[in-house]
Parts: sequence; C-alpha cells; structure tokens
Amino acid sequence: MQLTAKLFQILPAETGTGRNGEWKKQSIIVETEGQYPKKVCITVWGDKINAAQLHTGQNLMIDFDIESREFNGRWYTDVKAWKVEPVAGAVAAEMPLPSVPSAASDFRFPEPPPEPQSDFNDLPF
Repeated sequence: MQLTAKLFQILPAETGTGRNGEWKKQSIIVETEGQYPKKVCITVWGDKINAAQLHTGQNLMIDFDIESREFNGRWYTDVKAWKVEPVAGAVAAEMPLPSVPSAASDFRFPEPPPEPQSDFNDLPF
C-alpha cells in the first residue's frame, strides 16, 4: 500500500537485541490529508529511514504493509513502512504555530454585569 501524508512528529529511535541479533526501529507520526485528517503511527525497522533528513511538516510518500497478530486472545495491528521518501518538489516547512495576539492592549476584559439590587423583604416564602 502507499500513502502520502504530512510528517507530524518523529519519535525517538529504539534499539535492542533479540534472538536474531541487534534490531533498530524508528516510529513516525503522520497526518493524512482530506476533510477528516487522521494521525497514523508508522514504524520503520532497520536502516530504511534517515530521520536526520526528515522535518516536521514535510510531505512524505510512504510504502507500507499492515499486519495484525493475536496475543493472549487480543489482536494488535502494526503499520510497517518499507520505504519512506519526501514527495518530489515538496518544500520542507515547519508546521505553523497557533497565532498569539501581538499586543496585550488588543484584548480587553468585558465589564462585569451590575450587581442585582436585592431587598430582604421581597423573599418568596
């Protein structure tokens, strides 16, 4: 399968030793395009990705496989990429930060409503 998505976050690389020797994996979070964008965690095993060349906000073309496995009666699904590359002609740009008012004078607190005038003789009981 193939997916084009925007890089949202690069998670720390993980390494370890298993029965087959040393292993290395890198997980990235991408955001799909469309009316209802979704965030997807994609794992890349081995040296199939160079995280130093990836930048948040960059559009990526990802070739991947989806695999599910059962463990103790529960099913787990992995999205494993076997090829990740920047989209040709895409400019790497940081995702924009939310805008913040430039001056505190632009914001004014609303005036509090006047306190109600009460008379102890108008109680309903």
